[in-house]
Amino acid sequence: VQLQASGGGLVQAGGSLRLSCAASGSRFSDKALGWYRRAPGKQRELIASITSDGTTNYADSVKGRFTISRVNFKNTVYLQMNSLKPEDTAVYYCNTLGSVVWNQGTQVTVSS
Repeated sequence: VQLQASGGGLVQAGGSLRLSCAASGSRFSDKALGWYRRAPGKQRELIASITSDGTTNYADSVKGRFTISRVNFKNTVYLQMNSLKPEDTAVYYCNTLGSVVWNQGTQVTVSS
């Protein structure tokens, strides 16, 4: 499965964005998926994940503000981001959990 994130942009603090990740390849519905981000000067981190049965998990830094979801018949996973903060500024990536092959990602910039 190959995935490509989109939907990033510039938003003011307190605003919202929804990221999308379109997948190509087979067996999308069987895959556990994650949203990651890499902030300037920091390592890439996993911030949200969703299993094949829809179980979700979040990093403490985004819990209560971000929501991951998937629509299997569309081969798409989403990240709804609310109450954005300047510290959410990063390049956001989607991937299957455990994969070491990374797509281009999408830039999210939150202004104060």
